[in-house]
Amino acid sequence: MTSNSKGGAGSGDGKMFPPSKAFAERAHIRSLEQYRQMYERSIEDPEGFWGEVAEDFHWQKKWTKVREFDFRNKISIKYFIGAKTNITYNTLDRHLAKRGDQTAILWEGNEPGEDAKLTYRQLHAEVCKFANVLKSFGVKKGDRVSIYMPMIKELAIAMLACARIGAIHSIVFGGFSPDSLSDRIVDSECQILVTADGVFRGAKAVGLKVNADEAMDRAAAQGTQVKTCIVFRRLGGEKLPIRMKPGRDHWWHEVMKDASPNCDCEWMDAEDPLFILYTSGSTGKPKGVLHTIGGYMVHTTFSFKTIFDYHDGDIFWCTADIGWVTGHSYIVYGPLCAGATTLMFEGIPTYPDAGRFWDVVDKYKVTQFYTAPTAIRAIMREGDEPVNKRKLTSLRLLGTVGEPINPEAWLW
Repeated sequence: MTSNSKGGAGSGDGKMFPPSKAFAERAHIRSLEQYRQMYERSIEDPEGFWGEVAEDFHWQKKWTKVREFDFRNKISIKYFIGAKTNITYNTLDRHLAKRGDQTAILWEGNEPGEDAKLTYRQLHAEVCKFANVLKSFGVKKGDRVSIYMPMIKELAIAMLACARIGAIHSIVFGGFSPDSLSDRIVDSECQILVTADGVFRGAKAVGLKVNADEAMDRAAAQGTQVKTCIVFRRLGGEKLPIRMKPGRDHWWHEVMKDASPNCDCEWMDAEDPLFILYTSGSTGKPKGVLHTIGGYMVHTTFSFKTIFDYHDGDIFWCTADIGWVTGHSYIVYGPLCAGATTLMFEGIPTYPDAGRFWDVVDKYKVTQFYTAPTAIRAIMREGDEPVNKRKLTSLRLLGTVGEPINPEAWLW
């Protein structure tokens, strides 16, 4: 992690790049000593530490105990016992008075020049509308909803709509196969699927609905019937013809047309489930990991604000796909709970050329940039020219995620 002034913790070969004075004076954590004091308190007095952090959120009912755990008789970890909240109230409703007209989501499409944005007020309305759509199809608290979509703003809307009514979202990476999707539908017993007709990855059109059709057929053969499939028209029939099954399949734009932009939150227990996310399955059968609401909400927001040193007016960009937990936490829930402006990117780093990341940084004046070492190594191979042709003066902090970063990539 580093700043535009060559700040950071250091690289694998021992080099250190201290942050500028201006960066350090403004930072939420301004010194290693301050960090150590915070860390030591979190270990010595976790109830006090996390209780104070949690005061920054809206709780419909406050907790009676900060945490409870058992590592002997059964593995059990609970946070904010007895508390009631809704994560979408914290991502949306509580910001409306102060930040209603502030941009919540910036969206950059696959093609340069293809973009959109949603303010907090607009996002709140869209989330409420889709929450009402889900309810109209019988979705209720505790139901599982499978989401198989490209990196479009409707993906964020769909997941937040689930959380608003207490449904549990299970997001499946849009690059996964029909087999992978059907496995996850069956395991979580999803009876509703939200998808898109397709997506462009670079210059190539990729069908999502055709994969979803095959996945739903395979799930049905295993005893799990998807009763409702909502399809967002991303490409249009002329680019990628698809089949719509009467009675089961519905177009997003049609079901959203008359939906009400008002939907009350379902107040949830802090230990109620928020989402299920499956491992990739590279080491065996995919394993579903269930995240509950309270502890996840508090930790992701706190880590977002402190690790990425987010301040009002910053533009935060995490290049991950929301199909991974990094995207859940640092594109949607963490930034929006913090009242931030978060950037979603649908494309790939090398399309139409190896300078795409840097074009996006300059276009939106990105201040924090969070990506994977794999992506850095891919664009490193194209040399320094794509970087040197851009300004990149807005960048203040860089971060990497996914695997350890090698010294060569870090220094580059």
